[in-house]
Amino acid sequence: MTKLRIAVQTKGRLYEETMTMLQESSIKIEQSKRTLLVPARNFPVEVLYLRDDDIPQAVATGIADVGIVGENEFEERGEAADIVKRLDFSKCRLSLAIPKAKMSEYEPLGLKWFDGKKIATSYPAILRKFLEKNELRADVHVITGSVEISPGIGLSDAIFDIVSSGSTLVSNNLVEVEVVMQSEAILIGNKQLSDEKRAILDELIFRFDSYKNAEGKKYIVLNIPTEKLGEVAQLLPGLKAPTVTALETAGWSSVASVIREKDFWEIIGKLKGLGAEGILVMPIEKMIL
Repeated sequence: MTKLRIAVQTKGRLYEETMTMLQESSIKIEQSKRTLLVPARNFPVEVLYLRDDDIPQAVATGIADVGIVGENEFEERGEAADIVKRLDFSKCRLSLAIPKAKMSEYEPLGLKWFDGKKIATSYPAILRKFLEKNELRADVHVITGSVEISPGIGLSDAIFDIVSSGSTLVSNNLVEVEVVMQSEAILIGNKQLSDEKRAILDELIFRFDSYKNAEGKKYIVLNIPTEKLGEVAQLLPGLKAPTVTALETAGWSSVASVIREKDFWEIIGKLKGLGAEGILVMPIEKMIL
């Protein structure tokens, strides 16, 4: 039986969110720290656990058919694989940061400040492309590990590293001065997948989409005076339009729709102001568009 082999990071936030997505897509994988290749019990895929920086090469060379990896790692490795889908999680950015005490020097010069400086990074390829594009000459010092401590111990003048919340920079007295690249988790694929494996991949993406479409959304049902339906429709557009059903009670209708969780309380307040009653809110497990 043909199986699609998917490379997944062995640990970290990207690993956790990837496994959640597989689980929510009803793909049952036994999570094991000791076994590197694990087949799914109910879907024709097998998961290959690798270091994140090994995933692009594994997919490009056909050791894995597809892989889920940070866009930053994919760009850094420069391997010949296709970006199949952006997955909208594990978002971060790659940025240049300098010591806070150097900001008075940096501000009048901007990027020119980096000329002749030593920059510590774990992403030399991306950094060198950026420096070349901006005609900057800097000494790129490659470090694996805690890049952010380099200026404080005299190893570099600045750093180029991943930034999520920025708290690590603050704790090391660094200031982010230039965002070079935005990154998120991406699904990459081998350029020569067979038709059988591509069909499995299409089904996998369909399941991922149904999970991601439902994320951050709620299903809402309420009763409303029929004369207020026009105003309610403006608040609850749904996927195309809200579903409206006449109630046996004259002058009243039932409305069902989908709303974003971040807008929930604001919309509920407005609905109550229009006279809505019996408001029922339910989570959405999957949404197929």
